[in-house]
Amino acid sequence: MSANSFDARSTLQVGDESYEIFKLDKVEGSARLPYSLKVLLENLLRTEDGANITADHIRALGNWDSQAQPSQEIQFTPARVIMQDFTGVPCVVDLATMREAVKELGGDPAKINPLAPAELVIDHSVIADKFGTKDAFGQNVELEYGRNKERYQFLRWGQTAFDEFKVVPPGTGIVHQVNIEHLARTVMVRNGQAYPDTLVGTDSHTTMVNGLGVLGWGVGGIEAEAAMLGQPVSMLIPRVVGFKLTGELPAGTTATDLVLTITEMLRKHGVVGKFVEFYGEGVAATSLANRATIGNMSPEFGSTAAIFPIDGETLNYLKLTGRSEQQVALVEAYAKEQGLWLDPAAEPDFSEKLELDLSTVVPSIAGPKRPQDRIVLSEAAAQFAQDVRNYVDEVDEAGKESFPASDAPAVSTGAPSKPVTVTAPDGSTYEIDHGAVTVAAITSCTNTSNPYVMVAAALVAKKAVEKGLTRKPWVKTTLAPGSKVVTDYFDKAGLTPYLDKVGFNLVGYGCTTCIGNSGPLPEEVSKAVNDHDLAVTSVLSGNRNFEGRINPDVKMNYLASPPLVVAYAIAGSMKVDITKDALGVDTEGNPVFLKDIWPSEAEVNDVVANAIGEDMFNKSYQDVFAGDAQWQALSIPTGNTFEWDAESTYVRKPPYFEGMQMEPAPVTDITGARVLAKLGDSVTTDHISPAGAIKADTPAGKYLTEHGVERRDFNSYGSRRGNHEVMIRGTFANIRLRNQIAPGTEGGFTRDFTQDDAPVSFIYDASQNYQAAGIPLVILGGKEYGSGSSRDWAAKGTALLGVKAVITESYERIHRSNLIGMGVLPLQFPAGQSADSLGLTGEETFSIAGITELNEGTTPSTVKVTTDTGVEFDAVVRIDTPGEADYYRNGGIMQYVLRNLIRG
Repeated sequence: MSANSFDARSTLQVGDESYEIFKLDKVEGSARLPYSLKVLLENLLRTEDGANITADHIRALGNWDSQAQPSQEIQFTPARVIMQDFTGVPCVVDLATMREAVKELGGDPAKINPLAPAELVIDHSVIADKFGTKDAFGQNVELEYGRNKERYQFLRWGQTAFDEFKVVPPGTGIVHQVNIEHLARTVMVRNGQAYPDTLVGTDSHTTMVNGLGVLGWGVGGIEAEAAMLGQPVSMLIPRVVGFKLTGELPAGTTATDLVLTITEMLRKHGVVGKFVEFYGEGVAATSLANRATIGNMSPEFGSTAAIFPIDGETLNYLKLTGRSEQQVALVEAYAKEQGLWLDPAAEPDFSEKLELDLSTVVPSIAGPKRPQDRIVLSEAAAQFAQDVRNYVDEVDEAGKESFPASDAPAVSTGAPSKPVTVTAPDGSTYEIDHGAVTVAAITSCTNTSNPYVMVAAALVAKKAVEKGLTRKPWVKTTLAPGSKVVTDYFDKAGLTPYLDKVGFNLVGYGCTTCIGNSGPLPEEVSKAVNDHDLAVTSVLSGNRNFEGRINPDVKMNYLASPPLVVAYAIAGSMKVDITKDALGVDTEGNPVFLKDIWPSEAEVNDVVANAIGEDMFNKSYQDVFAGDAQWQALSIPTGNTFEWDAESTYVRKPPYFEGMQMEPAPVTDITGARVLAKLGDSVTTDHISPAGAIKADTPAGKYLTEHGVERRDFNSYGSRRGNHEVMIRGTFANIRLRNQIAPGTEGGFTRDFTQDDAPVSFIYDASQNYQAAGIPLVILGGKEYGSGSSRDWAAKGTALLGVKAVITESYERIHRSNLIGMGVLPLQFPAGQSADSLGLTGEETFSIAGITELNEGTTPSTVKVTTDTGVEFDAVVRIDTPGEADYYRNGGIMQYVLRNLIRG
């Protein structure tokens, strides 16, 4: 029950239903607030308890100073939690482990139970092993179940053992697309109350739902677990960046071009830790699908959220996707009653403002390794010729391009060339070179949720087939929609056969390529690439293109709209300027250009209008949690504590609570620490967290081999996130990681200073030696440390390797929070200084003094860092809120929650 200090409790009548609501206009200053802060304000009014959430907190939000730096802490209580299986499995593993820990400490295991709805979508496990055939989908699903049976049995157990926990089985769709199409409520109804739907999710792209007016963002798995167990999210009232949209997108551009433009603008402006909110006349002209695409990319530009207010477009989408008449009526009535309905002419009070005229957007791609590195499509070939030189050691004497004989002549851009002849299994031959597109993937929730770009891709395929064009033989082409609805409207429009003929056969409903599940390249292509060290490329309709993420054979990765993915599959090379050069020749030998197969806006709109209906969504989601016969046939244990299998290499009981006492040990300073890794700028959670394929000669591969796992059954790191032994061994093991302590190496290597002459060794092996010797570890980093996906294992692995502190120039929000959640101290170099400017090599021994101030109930603003070489500096303590300080004092967020639940 709310303390209701502002007399905000009221009633809203919608049709025959009556709902309790908390009126925002009872708080002075609420009308001028941005939409996102109004949602937070309602959250505080409804959850005011006089202790954690007080009238002063509510007043502070009403009096929000848009120009002030964030300083006021509030407790946000999300309405629900959403997870995908890579991050969700360890969440459920931790909950199962917490049940046992509670029992051992004399508490009731049943207390460990989600108190808010928690929904998990299995979408990260399908790998595009099979492609280019009509039965690729069926074969990939069979392989998926074969690899993941233990994980799926565990999740099915969780679905029966925990209240308020539901699982969307494999082969259904991508979590964020399923969220906007079915799970999102926009306005939540629970216990007679109506209130804004809010959430946290264990995937950074949770922000896709912001397009529906739902406030939510990605958190680490450990934060999500706390939210499930009723713990509010501690946060500072953020700065809110108003992003004004005017005009309309010009013909020939797509939502992908728009979102890449916005990503570039906002990353350049700087929005890390801030909310972004879209307003203005252009919002009304932006389709819900495009809004969701923009919201999805929030992690790429670094904001916490990227939200659109509710309006008629929101209601139209809710109707289309099968929400009930009562629900749609409630959303409209509630939004208008609470001042949450879009006024295109309004200018709320924002901290900062940007503006984009949609008519200025031009066709674009992004790459070769960051989403914010936008390239105008007409300049892509020239930019590739420049960028590829960072990935090749030598060029041929002429230094010019070389194209397979089957290609039409292209304008030379002077790119390095190393043509290699490849023999296909059927005996035919072709040449590949630097820049060859070896992966072309229509994938990821970002774009497959948008029917306009998906239909455009299918129409490009149709027109290409009619001209006699298809993909080049070295291109691995895959289609992985985010929901079955996409397949339905392709089928209804008669477009599926054309996609199949160009090689874009259905491979699965899941993230696939965007998260590194692209599967192997054809053996002969992979061999040619590796034997000759070719800098080949991928083109995908995803949101992430970080180094080493997409495929271990592919060095350069480009984000593009689905229709451009099809075009590049036909062109076969990034050296082709697809805005000017021919993609190929038609059946009569005439050159075919992109403009010849690009559909008009009217053609796309006509298919969308006639091929997509509410019935498709009702059919796809009518029994979404039941699963197919294969899912239902999985055998599962019973009982409220899990029966751990000592032989399992997928799901193991983690060590987080071993030896835990009811009272936490005092915080201590750090002395005699060694550096495990010294890293540069833009180290992402992909670099830190285990991801992708497991190689046989790595610590993780050796562990699996020792436990009787055949190499063909290694599966991916993501699928083994429930086994901490595998995950520790894969932390900081990304094939593109460059640890400056071990110059000349690439991958998970360091120098082990417990050994004579400090030899180069695997990071895992060195950490084991350090821990055996009782030596604490630190990580040194640069700017934007921990950007990218909200991978909880980036923090879990760091902690389990024995790292006690991380010192960087700056952090991305989620990873900094996750480090604290695992008991690792995040520190920053003094402003303007770095490891290099201070002369740190990583060979020093470190001591960090002043941390013990936390034992007195306060958080030091800085701590003293000294080294045995005489370097001294005051590091900024990045424990930003009292709540985070409590987590750190307890050794982590899970220990804090566990102790409180037992006491409570």
